[in-house]
Amino acid sequence: MKRSDLFVLAVFLTFPLTGVMAQMQSSDKKEPVTVQHVDLQRYLGTWYEIAKIPNFFQKNCARNTTATYRLEKNGEIEVINRCVGNDGKVNVAKGIAKVVDPESNAKLKVSFVSILGIHLFWGNYWILGLDKNYKYAVVGEPSRKYGWILSRTPALTPSERSAVDEILLKQGYNPSEFVQTEQTADTLQSAGK
Repeated sequence: MKRSDLFVLAVFLTFPLTGVMAQMQSSDKKEPVTVQHVDLQRYLGTWYEIAKIPNFFQKNCARNTTATYRLEKNGEIEVINRCVGNDGKVNVAKGIAKVVDPESNAKLKVSFVSILGIHLFWGNYWILGLDKNYKYAVVGEPSRKYGWILSRTPALTPSERSAVDEILLKQGYNPSEFVQTEQTADTLQSAGK
């Protein structure tokens, strides 16, 4: 694997790597508002990426993108992101997330870069929308440059997608900026590897 590919893989599904992106936020827009509370035990497990705002660190992901969250004994959350690349191979990026707002559990920081066990380049992971049964989630960050629609299944129903689009609009996102992620028959295989 080329060095540039390793870098992209390391930051795969990472949000802004520095606070620079947050500073670029338009002054006339308020920050998005997170959900009031997230039950982390219910949020853990595998989520399928339904759509995203295109970004540089996922440019080599062609289809079947998933994120799996597991609670560690130290309270951090292990994050395992997978996708099938343009070359047909499964790409895996491992990182950690930590809750930064324990009142709601809806604001987290995520890092996929570790040097000598020290995690660097933390990005915002804000849960902006969440189905009451934890069927789908809308994830974003303060600048709105990045955003994801996640689901417990590889597809949303039309009514679920409509509800997600309403959340995006309410949070100041443009739903048309989100590009559908292809989820194929081998999604379950790549999610479990």
